[in-house]
Order: sequence, then C-alpha cells, then structure tokens
Amino acid sequence: MLNFLVGLQCSMTGLQSRMIGALRREEGQGMTEYAMLIAFIAVVAVVAVKFLGSQISTLLNSVASSL
Repeated sequence: MLNFLVGLQCSMTGLQSRMIGALRREEGQGMTEYAMLIAFIAVVAVVAVKFLGSQISTLLNSVASSL
C-alpha cells in the first residue's frame, strides 16, 4: 500500500510539473493576440460603417456633385 501511495504521489508530481510547463509555453500566444486584435478592429469597423454609413454616403455624394 505504501509503495502504491509513493508511486501515486510521484505520478501526480510529474503531472503537475507537465501541466505547469504547458501553461508556461507561449508559442502560439502571439498569433492568438494578433488574431483577436484584428477581429476587434473588424467588428469596430463594421459597427462604425453601420452607424455612419448614410452620413458618409451623403458627404461623398455632395463632394462628387460639387466637382
């Protein structure tokens, strides 16, 4: 029984160190941050065009007609 508990503790310690190592890896973190930033900018652009689209269209039409 004691050998089983010692083995279980060793395997749990190994699992814990592997989990900590996996959490510390930052290989894909940069790409994920860039993707999130691009998605946020795209959402802001779509919302801005939706709310300001008619005003921008009116402004461009007035500029085109004055030329």
